[in-house]
Amino acid sequence: MEKKYILALDQGTTSSRAMIIDEEGEVIGVAQEEFDQIFPKPGWVEHNANEIWASILAVIAGVLLKTNISSKEIAGIGITNQRETTVIWDKESGNPIYNAIVWQSRQTEDICKQLRKDGYEDTIRSKTGLLIDPYFAGTKARWILDHVDGAQERAEKGELLFGTIDTWLVWKLTGGRAHITDYSNASRTLLYNIYDLEWDDELLKMLNIPKAMLPEVRPSSEVYADTVPYHFFGEEVPVAGIAGDQQAALFGQGCFEKGMAKNTYGTGCFLLMNTGEKAVRSENGLLTTLAWGIDGKVEYALEGSIFVAGSAIQWLRDGLRMVRQSSDSENYASRIESSDGVYVVPAFVGLGAPYWDSDVRGAVFGLTRGTEKEQFIRATLESLAYQTRDVLYAMEQDSGISLKTLRVDGGASANNFLMQFQSDILGVPVERPENKETTVLGAAFLAGLAVGVWKDKNEIKKHWKLDKRFEVEMKEEQREDLYEGWHKAVKAAQAFK
Repeated sequence: MEKKYILALDQGTTSSRAMIIDEEGEVIGVAQEEFDQIFPKPGWVEHNANEIWASILAVIAGVLLKTNISSKEIAGIGITNQRETTVIWDKESGNPIYNAIVWQSRQTEDICKQLRKDGYEDTIRSKTGLLIDPYFAGTKARWILDHVDGAQERAEKGELLFGTIDTWLVWKLTGGRAHITDYSNASRTLLYNIYDLEWDDELLKMLNIPKAMLPEVRPSSEVYADTVPYHFFGEEVPVAGIAGDQQAALFGQGCFEKGMAKNTYGTGCFLLMNTGEKAVRSENGLLTTLAWGIDGKVEYALEGSIFVAGSAIQWLRDGLRMVRQSSDSENYASRIESSDGVYVVPAFVGLGAPYWDSDVRGAVFGLTRGTEKEQFIRATLESLAYQTRDVLYAMEQDSGISLKTLRVDGGASANNFLMQFQSDILGVPVERPENKETTVLGAAFLAGLAVGVWKDKNEIKKHWKLDKRFEVEMKEEQREDLYEGWHKAVKAAQAFK
């Protein structure tokens, strides 16, 4: 039987999905399963790693049954994952010693404060490209080792293993034969030197993490090991591609050249720009990260995150009840010519890059007696585009590369008003692909390259199909006036604390 399909596993924050992709890069079938979120204390978020594994087994079975495709026809498996979420498990039994600590969880704040106090910020920045923040995996590992009896000693003896979700899934799928991660995930740990491409002894010492528990770091596209037949309908299928979700989306969008960028409009926004084989150190509060390792070399990216994007539209729907469903926002915003000087600064949980101000809160400016629902909705949508310009401007400043086009994906990229305004406020075209499942496609493409379904990146590029290109319609003077107003609004919001 011909092996012509790739199985892509997308292990996300609230659900796991499996998709089967054919040689044309088309999605043949999808299965999805949600799992429980655990909130032990305010600001803490955890997952049961065994439940995540069970959800992965369920979606693999589900998608094969749904599509009537045999496991014998699967050429390889690609994995993309929620990044930074951390699991520590017993090497012998395979059981986690504590829940997985999720990327959003703030429970390691005290460890981060201590690192800042001890003066580690510059060391971490210069070696990892990251900031000291509970977001990243290293402090999560330290927290688990601190809070589980005997864990530190067992880790030092080599009895415990550490991994982000990709590592956990590969270990389970291969029956413990492969304890690995890829460059993109390793670069999110606070423990990996992205310049020397190795686990950094100084960083490990800083957090007192035993090297024995760390996975081997491998390219993002390579046959790592085969599945154990028991977990895959009697078949040994190569696990052949791994990338963290945002890097996978950059790959799935075909952003292979230096200076190409994508924005994923989800709950928040994640912007990544490919900076090629050179790591760009940010002076503007962006992260420097590994994009992927492939063909014997690594490529780097600049990353900026916006905390509130799609969640601002949910707020219009659920909090203010201005729209019945999120998609209605496009209709309301398009009814009027402008927001009439109204600006919404959706800093509900502070502002991310390039401001990094966790104390600022949301604000609305420019209201008059004539302000109606339409202006309010339009101004909220516009805030997503302004924040995107803030981050892209910082990327251009850091890299010296000027953006030619922005590729977009994620839920809010379906909003035509927002995409047109995004193009206008950036002054560059915005391209939306036909297949918005770019994260999954990225994982599939990485695996497919390793097992020969696709020859090279040029062949993959042909499978990126345009749905709509939004050209710039706004005059520069109007663009800059609007953007200046946004900056005034942000400054005013920051003054009110």
